[in-house]
This record gives sequence, C-alpha cells and structure tokens, in this order.
Amino acid sequence: MTTFNDRERAAEANFALGEEMAFRVIARRNKLVGHWAAELMKLTPEEADAYGKSVVQADFEEAGDEDVVRKIVGDLIAAGVETSEDAVRAQLSLQSFVARQQLSDAV
Repeated sequence: MTTFNDRERAAEANFALGEEMAFRVIARRNKLVGHWAAELMKLTPEEADAYGKSVVQADFEEAGDEDVVRKIVGDLIAAGVETSEDAVRAQLSLQSFVARQQLSDAV
C-alpha cells in the first residue's frame, strides 16, 4: 500500500508542477505580448514595463485569452495603431513559444 501512496503523491506533485509551469508560461507570454504592443504604441521603457504588467493582470478577468486580446486590441486602436484580433492572436502564439523557451532555459 505504501508504494501506491508514494506513486499517488508523486503523480500529484508532478501535476502541480505542470500547472505551475503552465501558469508561468502564460504570464510570461502575456508580458512579452504587452511589450510588443507597447513598442507599437511607442511607449517609453518604463511605460512598456507597466503596460506589460497590466496585460498580465488583464488575464485574470476571465478564463481564456479573450480578455487579453480585447485589452490589447482596444489599447492599440485607442493609440491609433491599426491592428486586428488575428494579429494579436498570432503574437500570443509566437510569444507563447518564446516564453516556454525562456522558462526552460532558466531551469
């Protein structure tokens, strides 16, 4: 019975680690996309950092990426930058790969 309990604990720990890593990848991705959008809006480096953090915070509004896409598209349009949801989604996909790479390199 001890072997079964050990396996169960190991599986639970592995699952928790995977969930934490997924959360970190999404947060990093959102920050990177925020910096991309900030560059398009010609924000200063300080403003870009703050904007990146605001994009990370926007992701907590609802499940999925819709809240992030909505924020970035709205902010870009308000700043006079021509964009589309597809362009933002493409950037989310690209930056997801970059974020995963950065986090795996850091480990």
